[in-house]
Amino acid sequence: MRYPVRFPLLIAGLAVAAPGASAHLAAPDHFKLFEPTSWLVENDRGDPQKAGPCGGNNVDWGTPSYVVNQAVGGQMLHLRLQETVYHPGHYRVALAVNSPNELPPDPVAVTRDSERGPWSLSAPIQNPPQIPVLADGLFVHDTRPATPPVFEADIPLPNINCEKCTLQVIQFMAEHAFNNPGGYSYHHCATLQITADASKPLSTGWPAERQ
Repeated sequence: MRYPVRFPLLIAGLAVAAPGASAHLAAPDHFKLFEPTSWLVENDRGDPQKAGPCGGNNVDWGTPSYVVNQAVGGQMLHLRLQETVYHPGHYRVALAVNSPNELPPDPVAVTRDSERGPWSLSAPIQNPPQIPVLADGLFVHDTRPATPPVFEADIPLPNINCEKCTLQVIQFMAEHAFNNPGGYSYHHCATLQITADASKPLSTGWPAERQ
């Protein structure tokens, strides 16, 4: 399943779980980042991925993969992931030049009260995306597939030079209780070494790379 970045960037109006659907309420959701390669070693479900901004959880911060993905500025970066356990929601991609501390906060969820505490309904989507967000509202879905779907998109990179950028991919989860850690989002990151395309002007508005 392949989605171009022209996928409509709309606020996801997603269904609320019916009262008493306890089996559904307990179901977790996960995704695995295939491309670019994650900065952590992921298991078959993509764990560890709860904690922001880049994965891990309260008891396992993950094993580094030490993979540095090569990319060319001003061109498209191919994104490929699999939602290994279904949950309605959408995805967002952001880029930090110097440190993961430059990544934006997770989307603030609209919630309702439930017997399990706050229950997520939707979250705002940036349209158009603002630096450091590269794409938002990707792969919006609210129907359980027959098999775990693979989502793909080409994401435009800024034309910058960056020795060790952090690309963040998060999944916002609707119809979900608050996670500790991670809130209503799951998180993966990848390390990118970006070389600017000399035939194009450099992109403006991005933080300068610290030497």
